[in-house]
Amino acid sequence: MRRTAGGDRRAFDELYRRTSPWLAVRLRRRCADAEVVADVLQETYLAVWRAAGSFAGSAAKGSAVGWLWTIAANRLVDAFRRRARQAQAPPVPMEAATAPAAEDEVMAGRVGQELEQALLVLPPELRQVLRALVLDGFSVRETSLLLGVPEGTVKSRARRARIVLREALS
Repeated sequence: MRRTAGGDRRAFDELYRRTSPWLAVRLRRRCADAEVVADVLQETYLAVWRAAGSFAGSAAKGSAVGWLWTIAANRLVDAFRRRARQAQAPPVPMEAATAPAAEDEVMAGRVGQELEQALLVLPPELRQVLRALVLDGFSVRETSLLLGVPEGTVKSRARRARIVLREALS
């Protein structure tokens, strides 16, 4: 990572060669759209190329692969959000048989908005734990290494986040 941060193209190529197959598989587990996965991979490695110095120069306790996955997971979330915004555009008239019921659309939008508002209420350290455990699919141990906190802290933050979300959504 230090060599990539220094602008070494060969080091970056090697990083890509070693990590892109693994990263593509993890992304495909979370998104079936091959085009979105390809875009996320491209955005991820572009971000890595641009920001390698921030990882290489930091006293990060996590691994380079964990950092890479965090970037990719965040890019995937961004892609899902873009897709959701595009889906909220005025619908094109379709046959009645294929159109979802209006009640279903209203409830889906309402639940999504309520959850989004509830997540915004969470303190940043609880949001980080939820993102790593739920969205990124990390284990408690991986989350602990990524965030630089003990495993017990990860577990207690996840529990507190669930309690706060449950209260906010009820």
